Amino acid sequence: EEKILQTELKKAQQYNNKMKYEAPRPFAIYDPGTEKWVDYEKYGEFQNIGTAKYKYDVKDSEGLRAASGEGVFPNSTSVLNSPDYLKYVEENKLEGGKWNYVNSPDYQANFYKWAAVKEDPGVKLYFTALALDKAGNYAHAVKAYYACLVFFPKAVGWTQWQTPWYIGPVCISRIKFLTRQHPEIGVKLEGAEIKIENSFDNNTRNDAFIVNPGKLVKAKAKDFKRKYYEPSGIKKVTGDGKVKIIEYENKNFRLFVDGKPFVVKGVTYEPSKVGLSPVDASLNNAIDWSWDDYNKNGLIDGAFDAWVDTNRNDKQEEYEKPVGDFALMKAMGANTLRVFHHGGANNKKLNKELLRQGYDKYGFMYLIGDFAGAYAVGSGASFSEGTDYDNPLHKKNMIESIKSMVEEYKDEPYVLMWVLGNENNYGVGCNANVKPESFYKFINECAKLIKSLDPKKRPVVVNNGDLLFLDICAKNAPDIDVFGLNAYRGEQGFGNVWNDVSGIYAKSVLITEYGCPAYAKGWTQARIEEGQASYHRGYWNDIEDNIAGVVGGAGNALGGVIFEWSDEWWKSEGDSDPWKHDEFSKFGGAFLDGESYEEWYGIAGLGDGKDSDFKRQLRKAYFTYKELWNKK
Repeated sequence: EEKILQTELKKAQQYNNKMKYEAPRPFAIYDPGTEKWVDYEKYGEFQNIGTAKYKYDVKDSEGLRAASGEGVFPNSTSVLNSPDYLKYVEENKLEGGKWNYVNSPDYQANFYKWAAVKEDPGVKLYFTALALDKAGNYAHAVKAYYACLVFFPKAVGWTQWQTPWYIGPVCISRIKFLTRQHPEIGVKLEGAEIKIENSFDNNTRNDAFIVNPGKLVKAKAKDFKRKYYEPSGIKKVTGDGKVKIIEYENKNFRLFVDGKPFVVKGVTYEPSKVGLSPVDASLNNAIDWSWDDYNKNGLIDGAFDAWVDTNRNDKQEEYEKPVGDFALMKAMGANTLRVFHHGGANNKKLNKELLRQGYDKYGFMYLIGDFAGAYAVGSGASFSEGTDYDNPLHKKNMIESIKSMVEEYKDEPYVLMWVLGNENNYGVGCNANVKPESFYKFINECAKLIKSLDPKKRPVVVNNGDLLFLDICAKNAPDIDVFGLNAYRGEQGFGNVWNDVSGIYAKSVLITEYGCPAYAKGWTQARIEEGQASYHRGYWNDIEDNIAGVVGGAGNALGGVIFEWSDEWWKSEGDSDPWKHDEFSKFGGAFLDGESYEEWYGIAGLGDGKDSDFKRQLRKAYFTYKELWNKK
């Protein structure tokens, strides 16, 4: 079996390696500035660094403009003299609204448009830097991002939902990502930090920014290597058996399984057969994936009978033998699977024998979760009605669902942690978005219930949607052990998540969902898969930067869970046909072309959708994890 697996993985990787992607060639910068890296202390004065009254006061505006170069504040005019800019204007390549020039494939046009447009100066400078960044003009991009930190650390943009988006912390993350990925840039950002008090709601009027722009210092590749230390001084131990979390005196947290440090290398695993859909109830009424045996051979289809379409021709070659998702994920380095307990009237019990096989043979631990009323699951409410966290009947139903989950699995050795909810704070099928205090108080009640039922006292995770209502959660859910969050912030990682949680909640952090769709309009397959893999690499590097014992990190990261193993073809609202791999975007965001394609998040594709119970096309991201998760 191992020989067959390694043969198929080798062939699949060889196919992936043949997909060549040529990165964009940087365009010429007409006016790069008199200084490669601006020495801001020559041209002005930094005031009140590390406080809410931070300010950079310019003393020599002419010298600063000359040093900065085109597009970098305060130089907003020299780009107008660029021959290439004038040519773009003459050829009408800059017509239309500025937002058309964020994800346009002509990055040079994007740069010119944003460098010359009238807009909030912080927003303007960020998108100017982003255009340079995407074009491969990395040094000038870092210069622009850093200027944004110096001048506009309090800049706020707005999402399509009219929720605030804080630009300063993104600039910090982007600089750190680029300088690590491209050490040839020759600098490293040190000391930069932007704390935003009261930022966990959608009201910017009460925000307070504590700003330190840090400094760009000379650096080489060796300067980006992680340095480690051993935390000491145990403050608290959570867990009474196989699974424990140790909190150290310095606010570091470390997860242990069987007495050994354990970083969660997780995968959301809920393979979905193409053709099933909640629209016609076929998905809801179908037997759970953990029981599927469509070929009637006594083996669970996805877990043990999946095969690798190594050359992606949608045909099973003679050498493409069944190897199973479990073996594929184990070879990738995964040690944890996230699975869902569906409570309520439509109670689907997971196949405990299958979970035990995954544990015994492949060493998998499981994050077992209850939706706690998200999507109206388990509360007895209809989706249109939505779960009400002040409704006694809804709460009673959810308590029963969570109780049944714990009673079902509490004696199993493979339970790593209990997970409550899934982005309930966004208010999909529930009212946690309008009654957050009621929701988090209920979650705390559930956490105490679980601890009373579970003899091993395994950790309890709340699964939030990013950091929205973090402060309310901290106040109302003290009995939660781990703050989990679904976060999709871009390939640079998770930004200020780690320090924000450390400062407000003092809990360990698990990224319960992160990922990137393997689709972008107009992109080649090679470029798409390179992009998806880059996102996953950046996310995982950020997680590793913040696990316990890493110098300079927050020390509270327990790991992360990829969303997801394989594509789900039923998820798009743009087309209700579950037999079609839809290219409709539900919303915009920090993704390859700025759009989220819900049916494309898998690191394993299903090809043409035929034989979807078994066929797997392993994308480049799979092999990226095989490298990252198996390194010594």
